[in-house]
Amino acid sequence: MTKQALLIIDLQKVSYRGESAIQMDAAVEYIQAALPLFRAQKLPIVWIQQMEEEDGTVPGTEPFELIAPLEPVEGDYHIVKTYSNSFNKTDLHDILQREGVDTVIISGYCAEYCVTATLFGAEDRDYTAILYRGGIASGSKENLQAVERAYAVISYEALKAWLK
Repeated sequence: MTKQALLIIDLQKVSYRGESAIQMDAAVEYIQAALPLFRAQKLPIVWIQQMEEEDGTVPGTEPFELIAPLEPVEGDYHIVKTYSNSFNKTDLHDILQREGVDTVIISGYCAEYCVTATLFGAEDRDYTAILYRGGIASGSKENLQAVERAYAVISYEALKAWLK
């Protein structure tokens, strides 16, 4: 039997502009739909945010904040990272091990950078890593489509059926 966790990566105000904002808004709709599925099954939800001291994107600043309407709730996990791979020098692996997770559903921004780097990091640690179709975003439609074609994805309907 598998145990899943939902990873939500870098949907932060610092990147919310242009095509990225359009795609982030679309991804948020899918993520908002998935959150109750994970919560109903008491599965871990991990919010991951990129910190960049060089440009002032640090906790407590507006650029660091999650975009609306995303809001973690009590019981969700929170990771602050400084590398593209959300596993690199964070507690993510420890959290997932403690929770007994073997499968991560990956959502967030940016498909061709942090999302893909985290997918590789998960696979390097022997997790099954699946991208959440519709729940990832990029600054480029072409890049988003290429990433979704290249890696394992799950749709909302399939996720809903799987988690029931």
